[in-house]
Amino acid sequence: MIPELSGIDHVHIYVSDRSAAHHWYQQVLGFRVMEQYLLWAADGGPLMLEDPAGRVHLALFESDKGPPSTIAFGASGVEFLRWKAHLEECGEGVSVSDHDLSWSLYFSDPDGNRHEITTYDYDAVKEHLR
Repeated sequence: MIPELSGIDHVHIYVSDRSAAHHWYQQVLGFRVMEQYLLWAADGGPLMLEDPAGRVHLALFESDKGPPSTIAFGASGVEFLRWKAHLEECGEGVSVSDHDLSWSLYFSDPDGNRHEITTYDYDAVKEHLR
């Protein structure tokens, strides 16, 4: 049998300016530094960030050689609509895609890493977007 996974531990994000990226992730997505792992950020290691609930972890690596990353976050229909409004208020270029079974918001960080917020509360969101 294949062993079980407990979820995604963290995602590596490659950025050209870690300080600027940290600011963007803090201001736009509400991520904060995980103080207990701050020592890893020395000597090219990752700056570990987490969302306000502590469920999503990102590792920011400063490098202009890394490939752009894509992260898809999940949200309820209500939260999806709140994210759409929030991202637009932040001046982020957001595109909305109807995938027939789900909805997705797409946007990018300043380094071109793509982000997606997806909801499977299709009908609830459809009522508000159409």
